[in-house]
Amino acid sequence: MIRHIVLFSAKDQAHIEQIIEGLSVLTTIPHARRLEIARNCKTDQLGNEIDVVVYGEFDNETELAAYKAHDLYQESIRRVRPLRELRFAADYNVSSRCAVRLDGSDKRS
Repeated sequence: MIRHIVLFSAKDQAHIEQIIEGLSVLTTIPHARRLEIARNCKTDQLGNEIDVVVYGEFDNETELAAYKAHDLYQESIRRVRPLRELRFAADYNVSSRCAVRLDGSDKRS
């Protein structure tokens, strides 16, 4: 399974809802096993620069690629890019030999 996490900061705090609305079109793309769009609660004691989070789960890299190639993905970019300051993205394979579990067990062994 591939986890897809994207973090956004808004150029203007007044645009956060518009960013969420623009990203919400992604939830209608059929390739994700799970896709969530959420406002960051900003409860971290060290940093709260991120305003919006996208979290997705995909069965494999092919499904993730199909999601990113979908027309609605491009529509979301068109809506959100002018409103956002930063965008950070990470994709990782849960079953990868590089994955380390929070419970301390290591998938590399």
